[in-house]
Amino acid sequence: MDAKEKILSGQTALGIEFGSTRIKAVLIDLDGNVLAIGVYDWENSLVNGVWTYSLEEIDRGVKGCYGSLRKEVEEKYGVTLSTTGSIGISAMMHGYIAQDKDDVLLAPFQTWRNTNTQESADILTELFDFNIPLRWSIAHLYQRILDKEEHVNHLAYVATLSAYMHRKLTGKHVIGIGDASGMFPIDSEKLDYDQRMVEQFEELIKDKGYAWKLREIFPKVLVAGDDAGSLTEEGAAYLDETGNLKAGIPFCAPEGDAGTGMVATNSVGPRTGNVSAGTSTFAMLVMEKSLSRMYREIDMVTTPSGYPVAMSHANNGTSDLNAWVKLFAEYSELMGQPVDIGRIYEALYTNSLDGDPDCGGLLAYGYYSGENITMINEGRLAFLRTPNSKFNLKNFMRVNLFTSLGAVKMGMDILMKDEKMKVDRIMGHGGFFKTKGVGQRYLAAAVNAPVTVMDTASEGGAWGIALLAAFLLREDKAQTLEDYLEKKIFSNLSGSTIAPTQEEVDGFEDFMVRYKAGLEIEKKAIEVMDWE
Repeated sequence: MDAKEKILSGQTALGIEFGSTRIKAVLIDLDGNVLAIGVYDWENSLVNGVWTYSLEEIDRGVKGCYGSLRKEVEEKYGVTLSTTGSIGISAMMHGYIAQDKDDVLLAPFQTWRNTNTQESADILTELFDFNIPLRWSIAHLYQRILDKEEHVNHLAYVATLSAYMHRKLTGKHVIGIGDASGMFPIDSEKLDYDQRMVEQFEELIKDKGYAWKLREIFPKVLVAGDDAGSLTEEGAAYLDETGNLKAGIPFCAPEGDAGTGMVATNSVGPRTGNVSAGTSTFAMLVMEKSLSRMYREIDMVTTPSGYPVAMSHANNGTSDLNAWVKLFAEYSELMGQPVDIGRIYEALYTNSLDGDPDCGGLLAYGYYSGENITMINEGRLAFLRTPNSKFNLKNFMRVNLFTSLGAVKMGMDILMKDEKMKVDRIMGHGGFFKTKGVGQRYLAAAVNAPVTVMDTASEGGAWGIALLAAFLLREDKAQTLEDYLEKKIFSNLSGSTIAPTQEEVDGFEDFMVRYKAGLEIEKKAIEVMDWE
């Protein structure tokens, strides 16, 4: 059966992922091969101190992304996309979307980028004896309670972006366990929210007199392979404005970008790990045993099947790096010699390989927003050097690439140096690795271990959620996700592995000494730079 026949007969799976700067749709066949891609670029906004996207932006984005995919199918195969075998929705994890029983948004959507929940996170961490990061949904909910926001009285649904969109398309208020683990702590044995902590939270807010209970407003937890509903008539009309998409398509559970990153890198079993590097950067190691103690720098989440995962999550990744690259593109326009921005990325990234191992004494911070790992609660962007620093283009780009991994390395050092976690492989994926052999080499130096990047790495989480949708259709329903990925999807895929040299490892460690020392400058910048 060729690709056209697979599309016409629905022998396909569709994944749509809401990233921070791009919504991406990937249509695959049931062997994981990419048939078509759709994209829609967008950007969050800082409104009244809150990082957010409006519901109107979300509507335009998903429709525009699906429309882009539909057009590619028409142009590439000459057919109209009317059905798929299954669909999956994923999105950036965490945050807070609150609606009443009539689906009215009660407060601005707060994304993972917001760090206005310090008081709440501190109280809940102490109460649960479990790290509750600032961006988790339960931290946002409890902060709204502490702030006495009136809308909390009217809650009917609290969701992440993936769970919100899933309910919009299927009518089901459910969530994949990986995304759920960024809302509330998970019991990996019962594959559900931790009941002891649910009861502790209910006791904490008992005197408020709310009509709702936590399990009533949070989505129901599902695992990979579970039936999560199907596309409704309303959902089909909403997603495809041409009216050609048919209702009834089954959905897998909506997942977060951490979970889809694990799937896209085949890092869902114990002793596997991956680093997803883009607008935010997070490293995840699937655990064999529990950590020796709680760390505020480390999130405890799960794979889409429910295995416990230790995650080092940095709010900031390549946003400032991208801004610098755009500056060089603007310069090429100014000089009357415009260059495709893809070529600019490749040239600047590749040239950085010739820089000094420690970036020549330069220092940079791409903190567009607060950074939980370094306990910096507001964003300030900085590039710093001394008169003795070796300031040239290759070192400038190298330091901006290094700093994209700076915060996440601090968490990884806890796991690999302090906790001595063992991993058989570390996989990299995301835009940071798009230029061959550059980001991959720097990550290898940061973790002092070989790093593998698959040829599919640039497809990222959208491909990952498409695979989870395809997993729903597997013939052997008893087959595990780990076995399915290993034997069905990744057995024939190729990639490359880079091991770091000792000079590269030492250079990154020298950079990290400056990175940690310079955090005091970031704190002072928050005090001084208070203008809009």
